[in-house]
Amino acid sequence: YVYIERAFGPILGTIAGIGLWLSLLLKSAFALVGFGAYLSILVNIEMGLTKYVAVFFLILILFLNILGVKKVGKVQIFVVSVSIVGLALVLLFGLPKVDPDLLKPFLSEGKMGLFTTVAFVYISYAGVTKVAAIAGEIKNPSKNLPLGMILSLLIMTTIYVFTAFVLVGNIPLHFLSTDIKPIYTVAKSLGGVYIGYIAALVGVITLISMANSGVLAASRFPFAMAIDKLLPDFMGKIHAKYLTPVVTIVMTCFVMALVILFLDVEKIAKLASAFMVMMFVLVNACVIVLRETSAQWYDPPYRSPLYPFLQLFGIGSGIALMVFLGFMPFLAVLSIFILGLLIYFKFGKNATRTGILKKYGHRPALYLFYKKKDRNLISYRKSQSIQSQNLDGNLMSDAGVVVPLLGNERSPEMLVEIAAAINKRDKIQVVNITEVPNQTFLDAMVDDNPNIISLERRISRLADFRDAHIDFESAVTHEISDTIHELSNQTHCDWLVMGWNGRAHSGILVGNPIGWLLTHINSDFALFKDNGVRHIGKVLLALRPGRKEKNFIAVAERICLFYKASLTLLHVVPLDMDPNALMAMEKHSTALLKKVTPDSQLEIIANDDSIATISNISASYDLLILGTPQKDNWISVLFGTGKDKYTEKSACSVLRLTMKEH
Repeated sequence: YVYIERAFGPILGTIAGIGLWLSLLLKSAFALVGFGAYLSILVNIEMGLTKYVAVFFLILILFLNILGVKKVGKVQIFVVSVSIVGLALVLLFGLPKVDPDLLKPFLSEGKMGLFTTVAFVYISYAGVTKVAAIAGEIKNPSKNLPLGMILSLLIMTTIYVFTAFVLVGNIPLHFLSTDIKPIYTVAKSLGGVYIGYIAALVGVITLISMANSGVLAASRFPFAMAIDKLLPDFMGKIHAKYLTPVVTIVMTCFVMALVILFLDVEKIAKLASAFMVMMFVLVNACVIVLRETSAQWYDPPYRSPLYPFLQLFGIGSGIALMVFLGFMPFLAVLSIFILGLLIYFKFGKNATRTGILKKYGHRPALYLFYKKKDRNLISYRKSQSIQSQNLDGNLMSDAGVVVPLLGNERSPEMLVEIAAAINKRDKIQVVNITEVPNQTFLDAMVDDNPNIISLERRISRLADFRDAHIDFESAVTHEISDTIHELSNQTHCDWLVMGWNGRAHSGILVGNPIGWLLTHINSDFALFKDNGVRHIGKVLLALRPGRKEKNFIAVAERICLFYKASLTLLHVVPLDMDPNALMAMEKHSTALLKKVTPDSQLEIIANDDSIATISNISASYDLLILGTPQKDNWISVLFGTGKDKYTEKSACSVLRLTMKEH
């Protein structure tokens, strides 16, 4: 729930919280139904009454979770150990007695039956979602938690596969298909009645423990949602004496009782699996979102192998499994989405936190999730992250250029120097921004550290060297894109200048804060890709003729005057361009360059491969200046733009300019 809510925002967080709550309580209800079946072996109970026995023990679990859950939790490791030992003994004695004839046919229902079964038993792997809940109690969780989750999956998968193999190889299929207590049946066939009783006892202990831990975990989802203001506040209250979320525990057990009484085993398993498949699909998507964003606080030591193909396979296979579960589970999942939306708009629409995807999605994500707004209609939300207590000084209200430093710049001094070259006014505002997770108090991070002190000293030395008025501040924030947006708004700047890696394909739906800023800020925007050039003597301006030519040439002229550099205006035209149009272009561009003060020249090259052409020419220059496309289309939205490819292939540093309509 936390991963999904932080990545996608409160809407999907609400849906995910409800889905996870239902999947875990359904799995716990499934365990109690099985518990009743195994208990009927040890105690003389009619099979028709096992549901009522399961409800009785559910009531006991309810009180245990409210009153004494810590004491019960201490025996959890013992119960799991007994279960694994019991299953290991079944495998040890069952594997040698496997009857090959019982294994034929290998797939009695064909390949479609296999995929349907995979979807049906998916809930068996829901326990892995509980592992992350104990991250705070694990030593070195960033390394040991992923390792533990992977090992647990491998161990349990091995046990599941060999146990199923022993069951099928020792019990005829027509008996096994209707048997809801198969471990007792196989233990009895291998070791006799008393061994069967021992297996039944282990089953009772295991399933009651599973149900108890399921109630414990499931009840925390609505509790956490209430804390996040996605459910009514009374669900987020804990008992004064027992310090447990009584309301959500009672609500969880009540729904479980209804499930046990009114749904059969197959429907319970299908619904639980459907909800869990849906959640795992979203979690796979979360990995992509978190990996592709540039949130400073997200830098996990463990990296998923085969990224992003493993996650894409998880998403695709999960959707396929949903199909094999049938229409009713699909309808139930759809109902959860609708219910989640209704709950969100009733209780959670005022939640202030936004998902990482919205904060850091670049143009494709913005295109899909919300449209570009007219600059006069943008509603500004005062961000807490740049209040005075989270800055080490005061912002200049009349800075011509704002330079946010995010810590990943190759040379902060070079970026600030480029800003000084672009600036039409006297002042430049530099702000070093540190992003921290939501749970970290901003005030605790305000104090300067050695890196910030060093950076301030270097920027101050640059200001003296260039005789420029540069103010340096540092800030901490939870939402870096909102902070940069508000910095631009408060300083009334002409330009926002940032460092950039220049990648052409940073992700289809998500990238860094740049995409969000391109859509929302009202100032002009410059992205600088630093390729290590420190002395700028030759500037190349590559443009297509258009209505903003004069603006781009004016910026290039200021840069050339600042560095005392020469300027070359480059047009790469198609080989089949009309000669008259070519002459008109040359005449127009020559007239524009006559007004430029620095040494300048025009170069027109006919070549259909503009990317390779500019890449080759850039080797003779120190700075390449590019524009951005004036119009969005689905090709550029989904696969990046040619301008980005120019940047990626350039041999010199690149300055990409986006000029707004003023």
